[in-house]
Amino acid sequence: MSGTAEVQVRPGVEADLKALTALYNHYVRETPITFDTEPFTPEERRPWLLSHPEDGPHRLRVATDADSQEILGYATSSPYRPKPAYGTSVETTVYVAPGAGGRGIGSLLYASLFDALAVEDLHRAYAGIAQPNEASARLHARFGFRHVGTYREVGRKFGRYWDVAWYEKPL
Repeated sequence: MSGTAEVQVRPGVEADLKALTALYNHYVRETPITFDTEPFTPEERRPWLLSHPEDGPHRLRVATDADSQEILGYATSSPYRPKPAYGTSVETTVYVAPGAGGRGIGSLLYASLFDALAVEDLHRAYAGIAQPNEASARLHARFGFRHVGTYREVGRKFGRYWDVAWYEKPL
């Protein structure tokens, strides 16, 4: 398939938990994109899913194939930090299923997420991108994020240290 016409974006629901966990576990096992190092069970991921309701500042948007309903990716806004003064800031992220890249799914997900967040009392969105990841940096730039700094060798995975570039976007 090509293009994005066959893709739908909607809020994530509990029925998505198994597929979302499998998608995330791919990145846990195969990439430095997440600094989790051990795969999760769906039950272990349930609190994460439930922390992203359909409304409020912490959302989960899911992209599915319109015909098969296969999950092609997801985007979230999550608390930036737990202290109360950070309440108007969120950390955003996008994960696209292996083999689904290059179809604009990340852009569809972020467009939907930021549209939903537009009605919330939020001031800034932040994104940390493990380096190198040029595709993610381009996606974030398209949505108005700007690079604000890089933590050098902040995470160790697969026997090496990884940098994380931080980006911010006004909301």
